[in-house]
Amino acid sequence: MMLSAFRLTVRVSSAVHRACQCPARALHSSPELWAGHNKWSKVKDIKIPKDAARARMIAKFTMMIRIAVRDGGPKPEFNVALAQLLEQCRNKNLPKATIEGAIKGAKSKPGVQNLYEATGPGGCALLIEVLTDNHTRSYRELKHIMKKHGGALSDGAGRNFDRKGIVAASRDGISSEKALELAIEAGAEDVQETEDEEEIPILQFVCDLTSMKAVREALESLGIHTLSAGLEFVPHTPSLLTQTQLETAFTLLEAVNDHPDVVRVWDNIHIQN
Repeated sequence: MMLSAFRLTVRVSSAVHRACQCPARALHSSPELWAGHNKWSKVKDIKIPKDAARARMIAKFTMMIRIAVRDGGPKPEFNVALAQLLEQCRNKNLPKATIEGAIKGAKSKPGVQNLYEATGPGGCALLIEVLTDNHTRSYRELKHIMKKHGGALSDGAGRNFDRKGIVAASRDGISSEKALELAIEAGAEDVQETEDEEEIPILQFVCDLTSMKAVREALESLGIHTLSAGLEFVPHTPSLLTQTQLETAFTLLEAVNDHPDVVRVWDNIHIQN
């Protein structure tokens, strides 16, 4: 089960419903696509070294490419998931040799994909995606990490998430009100303000899986520079934690992400501005 930083979102449907009373509705901040670091930058006295964060990002994308190639083959023209990942890799300036090596090595390196559910400090929910050649070992090691940092592997956490399409776009000075207008016009369900791993402001438009391509095309037609599109677990039930719980959760998530078998982690932790 995977981790995505949870952001405060504004439901487009709610905005439409109250449009007559609130013509200029503000958009709130909320979490990020796969790493979750943007919201953690708001946790006092916590900072992730950029070099370490980039190295982690490259390692995780390498693993995701391996999974995509195994599921749909090495040719992006016939593998939508791989094509989306390669686009994200290009936008993040991943080395070409690293990408090609991940594609070529996908078949030769053994591994099975698993999705674990877990709870963390304050009852927050986690989804942890794993690629491993030894399920028993990975499960045992992750169970130890969770226990050490106030969490536990347990069923039921997945009920806090929905599988959604995410279209990431450049912020380019777009105001919160304008972002909400664009989301409504493009047919998105939600729009979230966040940052990428290099702390560059971006927008994430949340939509139904089947409408992701149409939403992206609509945004492009409206003059928005989209960066990528993909499927993610989006939390719908936020967990509000105390400062102490947030810092414990951050330590837990770092430890989980540092495990060599972990591909991605999503959480439903909500940090108030």
